Amino acid sequence: MKVDKYFLRAESNFTIFEFISEGTRGNIRKLIQFQETNEKNLYNIAFGDKDEDTGEINDLAVSNNGDIEKVLATVVSALYAFCDRYPDAFIYATGSTNSRTRLYRMGITKFLEELKIDFYIYGQIGDDFYDFETNENYIGFLVQRKF
Repeated sequence: MKVDKYFLRAESNFTIFEFISEGTRGNIRKLIQFQETNEKNLYNIAFGDKDEDTGEINDLAVSNNGDIEKVLATVVSALYAFCDRYPDAFIYATGSTNSRTRLYRMGITKFLEELKIDFYIYGQIGDDFYDFETNENYIGFLVQRKF
């Protein structure tokens, strides 16, 4: 993606990433975590502000820091790094709210042609997954890196 990204710091197993969003509301620490599920090679991606008290992800915080495109590009950068380490992984994503899920869909749509070069991208309707198409209302997304 030809969009500026923030510098990512990764833990040694490449499942937790941290970066700092710099914008109109100051510097905000962000976390990205790839969480194992009960299904083999299926991970959930969690993303949000870092709660400074607990160190955990607050995926309900609304930063409005004016840098959403750069933040989403940074999340995609973490996705590449994670998939380089775990090439057989499927990554599931959904927003913590309907509006966040819609935001993720808009981000995928905006960069779809670039993403499709390196990833298989699916949208979830009910319990089923379909090849991602623009203008569909999905409840979640599933991606896998092409190699």
